[in-house]
Amino acid sequence: MTPAPIALFTYNRPVHTRKTVEALQKNKLSAQSDLIVFSDGPKEGSSSEQIEQVRNYLSTIQHFNSVSIVERKSNYGLSANILDGVQQIVSRYGKVVVLEDDQVTSPFFLDFINEGLRLYENDENVISIHGYLLPVNETLPGTFFLRGADCFGWATWKRGWDIFQPDASLLLKGLVESNQCEEFDFNGSYPYVQMLKDQIAGKTSSWAIRWYASAFLKNKYTLYPGKSLVSNIGGDGTGTNNGFEYSLPAPVASEPVKVSRIEVSQNIQAYRAFCDYHRKAMNPSLWKKIRRRLRMALKP
Repeated sequence: MTPAPIALFTYNRPVHTRKTVEALQKNKLSAQSDLIVFSDGPKEGSSSEQIEQVRNYLSTIQHFNSVSIVERKSNYGLSANILDGVQQIVSRYGKVVVLEDDQVTSPFFLDFINEGLRLYENDENVISIHGYLLPVNETLPGTFFLRGADCFGWATWKRGWDIFQPDASLLLKGLVESNQCEEFDFNGSYPYVQMLKDQIAGKTSSWAIRWYASAFLKNKYTLYPGKSLVSNIGGDGTGTNNGFEYSLPAPVASEPVKVSRIEVSQNIQAYRAFCDYHRKAMNPSLWKKIRRRLRMALKP
């Protein structure tokens, strides 16, 4: 099976972009994969110097089957850039691997993603394959399913992306009328419903919350690895969607994650582990808050 094309979304972080690409190049399937980079343009009245640095670097990228660069003339913003780019690729190729410029992958990321795409290509219950795992405190199965979709190093097919619902009002209405808000919020441990409300109010523009809600309401599932194959390095305050407090990126798996067919249903152990993680993350101790702020202050 031909590896899925990789969509990489960049903006104005040349250092992060280089780290993301260099990690991806260490995947053995990178040489067989087409890389399409969507480079967002400058905001009105802002400097384009860092964007030019990113684009200068992008023009030097090798070690892929092909490299295409889409240079946005104006600023789309992360959400519109991703929505347009993913739609372009699934319409042309039927599948896509999606990465942002702060997602550093394991050398085994593309193996896992592409094998998952192959195994579950014709299973309508599966909407996506996801490479990132929250740093939960317990050991989870080698692979497992959770209801919904996720946003840190993932892949889908055209049939999956076709159910994306851009209207957050319709998504919120569906959750409320079906009385599923509590489950959608991981048993109330994380304010995903509030994120939808913020989207409706124009306080944020998130493709990810709408992707999750679209999949959740259609009762679709995402395959996860038991060990993370993606590390997010964007929590240093440089990203458009990161909070102030800096958190150190988690390590990625140093060994392959084997993919085989398993039952497509909610893994209760993983769901509870995610709930526990969210509760602790949303209510950090004073000492954890201090340590995070110290990391930000001491960051080179």
